[in-house]
Amino acid sequence: MTRRVEGKVALVTGAANGIGRSAALVLAREGAKIIATDLQDEKGVSLLRELRVAGYECEYYHHDVTSEEDWQSVVAQTRARFGRLDILVNNAGIGLSGPVVDMAFADWKRQVAVNLDGVFLGVKHSLPLMREGGGGSIINVSSIAGIKASPNVSGYCATKGGVRLFTKSVALECAAAKDGVRVNSLHPGITETAIWDTLIGTVEDGSNGGRERGPTLDKLTERAVPLGYKAAPEDIANGILWLASDESRYVTGTELVIDGGRSIG
Repeated sequence: MTRRVEGKVALVTGAANGIGRSAALVLAREGAKIIATDLQDEKGVSLLRELRVAGYECEYYHHDVTSEEDWQSVVAQTRARFGRLDILVNNAGIGLSGPVVDMAFADWKRQVAVNLDGVFLGVKHSLPLMREGGGGSIINVSSIAGIKASPNVSGYCATKGGVRLFTKSVALECAAAKDGVRVNSLHPGITETAIWDTLIGTVEDGSNGGRERGPTLDKLTERAVPLGYKAAPEDIANGILWLASDESRYVTGTELVIDGGRSIG
């Protein structure tokens, strides 16, 4: 450990599992105080317990990222507990797949609410507290689906592409304000997380919203990823750590792609 984010306060959404959980653990190990949020309270409390047993300062809050009231509450609790916010990891997201003509409007709106509205609300309500502390780093977790289109995930691609350009616009706003806040998007490729079970149908019992079970994640990766293997959540969390640290102090408004080469070409 090099304590690369020593003394910083980090808020991580969708922290109960997958990339969010790994990000919370990595940031804590490198010196950050953690605010972890999620809807999956049992897993969130388990993460909190693990962090505290290891001696890290942290809190867990139940948090629906589509709710403006929840965002206001979480930021207020962060202010009360730590007095500042230096790192925001907008990680919470869902993935729904299927042909566009079969997609229910309710599913489209739900995906937009979580993946795009949640990022907007996070930035809107966290930015003032970050500015009070003299700056920070906002990391919006998008996807390679926000850069490269794929069939049967049109809604997911739309939301993740929206995150990418929203990030760039806010980065320019912060740069113009000279507020010390950097804003970047992160674009994971195929990663060993639950969202891929939903997107391609790899759940063991096939319970994936009615779709027939698709190819296994490993087989898909072998075919679609130049490096030939999938990412672990820690691989993505390490990218989050770099964007959160002062090592990336001259990086804003860009996208960090961690996808094993899948988006090339």
